[in-house]
Amino acid sequence: MAVNKPVGDNARKGAVKKRSQVKTKIGGATAWTKRSKKSGEFMAVKKPAKKTKVAKKFKGVRVEKRAGKKKKARAGGRR
Repeated sequence: MAVNKPVGDNARKGAVKKRSQVKTKIGGATAWTKRSKKSGEFMAVKKPAKKTKVAKKFKGVRVEKRAGKKKKARAGGRR
């Protein structure tokens, strides 16, 4: 469980539960979209600043693994 004391210091200790974030594209710029684990719906989008092409991540929210990427089999196997 996250410990959020002292109140009002604008800092969180620990991870945000029941949330994940995924990297998306909006008009050619990279953005981060926050998703609810319970319902699967998208909750918020963090867009990049006007002068940049890349947005900052949501603090304390885990990043979803990319789907479809598989490791290549090694030739010769393990030794």
